[in-house]
Amino acid sequence: MAGLGTAPGSPAPAPEGEKWGEVILTISNSVLPLEKLCPTPSSLDLMSQAVEDDLRNLGCNLIQTAGKLLRLPQVAMATGCVLFQRFFFAKSFVRYPMEVVAMGCVNLACKIEEAHPARRVRDVINTFNHIKQVRQGRPIKPVILDAEYIALKNSVIKAERRVLKELGFCVHIKHPHKLVVMYMQFLGFQGETKFVQMSWNFMNDSLRTDCFVRYQPETIACACIYLSARKLGIPLPRKPAWYAVLGVEQDDIKDCCYRIICLYQRSKPVQEDLEREVDALKAALDESRKAARGLASSATVDSPASQPSSPTRQDRPGEEGRRGSEGERERSRSHDRSRRNKKKNRRSHSGSDRENGGRGGKGSRRLKTKRERSWSHSPVHKSRKARSRSRDRSHLGHDRGERARHEHRPQDKYKKGERVEREHYRR
Repeated sequence: MAGLGTAPGSPAPAPEGEKWGEVILTISNSVLPLEKLCPTPSSLDLMSQAVEDDLRNLGCNLIQTAGKLLRLPQVAMATGCVLFQRFFFAKSFVRYPMEVVAMGCVNLACKIEEAHPARRVRDVINTFNHIKQVRQGRPIKPVILDAEYIALKNSVIKAERRVLKELGFCVHIKHPHKLVVMYMQFLGFQGETKFVQMSWNFMNDSLRTDCFVRYQPETIACACIYLSARKLGIPLPRKPAWYAVLGVEQDDIKDCCYRIICLYQRSKPVQEDLEREVDALKAALDESRKAARGLASSATVDSPASQPSSPTRQDRPGEEGRRGSEGERERSRSHDRSRRNKKKNRRSHSGSDRENGGRGGKGSRRLKTKRERSWSHSPVHKSRKARSRSRDRSHLGHDRGERARHEHRPQDKYKKGERVEREHYRR
């Protein structure tokens, strides 16, 4: 909603090598073009114009009522209504809940207009809940701080950020309330209290319509003065025309007056009925999304990219028997291979049993309990084994000598399994 360029009286533009410029935010950017006004996002989601107008009216009514209960200034309530109207010309009522966005607009308007003391999100939620209970005739109960309340609070904060994002952080609003007083003084009716008060009332009621996104604030102020003058029968200057002096066209005034009068001719909207219609449209939208996803998935299955790159072989009559026989051969070959592998495994296990001392030795018990890794093929580990054996033998000889010294027992020279020493025969 902001344009790039250099404003009159601004510093010289940047050199040619740099691509940047000043951002100009003006009040004229708040008036939306016709291509955004005509097919609204809600109408694209199959919502009727009457339901959309009722939702806009109800949302602004909730914002004004909550502002009175929260004791906000009139400027903050007007800012919240304008933000609400602008947002739903960018997003649909079907996709975003009206009440949650209204809470976010109230919270954002308090910050923009610097309402003191600052209102918390909890205060805004309690106020909207109180309004809903009073209108539905239910007993008034405070909001319970449970998981549902925490989810609602987070959704209000997200709605506030989403409003800022969709408006491009251009939240400057020029309200026509001061203009009404100035124009009354210009026309010489500052002493007419009833005339001024009625024009002020029309100004507040016009916040529930979409006039603030269609016309400039000067046009809205002139339309409110024109309606009040027609209602009270007060003549306005014609030669020259009073609106021409103020730089406003007559067609715009009449169209703005028509939109304000249509607001009074409509019946009072019921929130429960509007919520049912929105839920029905939302369910229809979800069904259409699911159908579109199903079509997309079927399209991806039938797409050329999903087909195999190589051409498929067509089965000829008589080839099925050949393929069956080939399959049986392949199965028999795989069966023979598995048998061979089993035999090889058995041989390797038997060889390791022999090295470890036969089936009945300790090596077989080790293989049964835990299969150890053999390092016999590694030359490094062979040398380590030899070293360890020689060391073991030396230690064994040393232990035998020590035992013979300490234990003076007669040893059996011809004991089975021991080697006879040569010194015995020399004796």
